[in-house]
Amino acid sequence: MIPISRRKLLVSLSAAAVAPALARAQGKVAENEYFEVTRLELELPGLDPAHDGLTIAQLTDLHIGHDAPDGRIIAAVRAVNEEKPDLVALTGDFVTTKKDNYDRVPQLLSSLNAPCFAVLGNHDHWSDAAAIRRRLEGSNVTVLQNAHTVTRVKGVAFSVVGVDDFTAGQSDVHAAYKGQDGGSRLVLTHTPALADKLPPDGGDLVLSGHTHGGQWEIPGLTQGIFTRSGNPWYRGLYRVQGNALYVNRGLGFGRGTRLPRLNSEPEVALITLRRAES
Repeated sequence: MIPISRRKLLVSLSAAAVAPALARAQGKVAENEYFEVTRLELELPGLDPAHDGLTIAQLTDLHIGHDAPDGRIIAAVRAVNEEKPDLVALTGDFVTTKKDNYDRVPQLLSSLNAPCFAVLGNHDHWSDAAAIRRRLEGSNVTVLQNAHTVTRVKGVAFSVVGVDDFTAGQSDVHAAYKGQDGGSRLVLTHTPALADKLPPDGGDLVLSGHTHGGQWEIPGLTQGIFTRSGNPWYRGLYRVQGNALYVNRGLGFGRGTRLPRLNSEPEVALITLRRAES
């Protein structure tokens, strides 16, 4: 596992305190609304010229309920809408347990303005995957469980592949990609440990979450723990077998919840795609 380099992909990173940044700078954002925005600009081979400049917003690990203040989710959705992305990727763990109020999922996400695509996470499966899927689809979110769909972005076909959760034993890579013809493609999967099981050298962007960026990031220790557990990609940007993988730290837990974070603040990612030169 090698973190992706600036030579491999053009990367512009900023972890600007959010939500909205100006308001927080003026002291108007409550602690339980805090998160960071990460901005990336990625060059991808095979991207259709029409999709140069396409922007994707990623939200993951919302853990709606006791493990994420409503205010943080509301602020994150507002921040995403202000950016006017071309599409929104939701990469799982919408709730934590069966005790969470599933109806809060559509209530908090229904105001997202861009086309939304989602995969489920391990906690969704351990709670009630069917119920959560119904609520997402009721909010006009396309949920992909080992399936892909083709939408039109800027007048040209854009494929979104969703591989169901690996940790919960639900993933089927072959089924997810079956019949997919290439071209501009985004892959969603909750658990990043699946990254080396995807088709190699596709030049795809793969978005995941699950790890909370380590939850507690301790240099030299956290990386070792994740690597030994078989999940070496746990925060940030990597190249895995010719694909770009971004592991988002997610919004759940942290300030205002029962489980704090250390050096791993909640995150919203905004990713701009660029066509790689031949």
